[in-house]
Amino acid sequence: MSNQPRVSFEFFPTKTDAGHEKLLTTASKLATHNPEFFSCTYGAGGSTRDRTLNTVLQLDGEIKVPTAPHLSCVGDSKEDLRELLHLYKDAGIKRIVALRGDLPSGMGMANGELRYANELVEFIRAETGDHFYIEVAAYPEMHPQARDFEVDLQNFARKVQAGSDSAITQYFFNPDCYFYFVERTRKLGIDIPIVPGIMPITNYSKLARFSDSCGAELPRWIRKQLEAYGDDIASIQAFGEEVITNMCERLLEGGAPGLHFYTLNQAEPSLAVWDNLQLNR
Repeated sequence: MSNQPRVSFEFFPTKTDAGHEKLLTTASKLATHNPEFFSCTYGAGGSTRDRTLNTVLQLDGEIKVPTAPHLSCVGDSKEDLRELLHLYKDAGIKRIVALRGDLPSGMGMANGELRYANELVEFIRAETGDHFYIEVAAYPEMHPQARDFEVDLQNFARKVQAGSDSAITQYFFNPDCYFYFVERTRKLGIDIPIVPGIMPITNYSKLARFSDSCGAELPRWIRKQLEAYGDDIASIQAFGEEVITNMCERLLEGGAPGLHFYTLNQAEPSLAVWDNLQLNR
C-alpha cells in the first residue's frame, strides 16, 4: 500500500427522485478527487433494500467509483442475503461493509437467521470465498448496546477472525479514543487496518441528537462553542471545518491508514477537510 492515506465517502439511499439526483451530483463532485471507494448504507427488506441496490450499481457503474454496499443481517433471511451477494458479485462489486444492523422498532432478533456481524462475515465467506473485500464496523467509544468495553473488544475480534479484511469506525471527536482502541486490538493480535470514520460538523442540533443516539461523545468544549453560535451557520461550519481538519491531521500523523467520511450526501464539508489536508491523489 502506498503512503497516500485511503479516503472513502459514505452515502445513504434517498426516498425521492430529487434526493437521488442530489446524491449523484454529490458523488460526481467527490469522484473527481479519486477516492478509494464509496459506500452506501443499507435498508433491510422491500423498497429500502432495492434503493440501496440501485444506488450502489449506479455509483459503481455510472459514476465509476468502486462502491461497497452495506449489508446487514437483521431482518433478512439467508436466502435474501445470498441473492443480494450474487447480484453484487455478478455486477462486479468487489467490496462489502458487513454489519449487524439496527433492529427496527418491535422486531425481535428472531427475524433474521444471522444474529451478529461475525456470523454475516462467515456467511459471506462461505457463499463467495475471497471475492469480496469485507469491511466491518469498529467502536472506539464502545457499541452503545455492548455490555462493557472488554466484551465489545471481543465482539470486534470475532468479526476479524470470521474473515474481515478491514474496519471502519463509528465517528468520534476525540482522537485518543481511536488510538487507545487500536492499541488494544493490536495487543489481541488483530492487525487489519482500522480506518477512522469522520463526521463533518455542519449542524449542531442534528449532530448532538445523532451523537447521543449512537454513543459518540461530543466533547463539552465543542458542544458549548456550537451552542454559542446559535443560528450562525457560517460560524458553525467554519469552526467545524477547523476542528475536523485538526483531528484528521492528528489521526493521520498518528498512523491512521486513511479516513472514511460520513457525507450525509453533501460534498462540500468533506471536500473542505480534504483540501485542507492536501489529500489530492
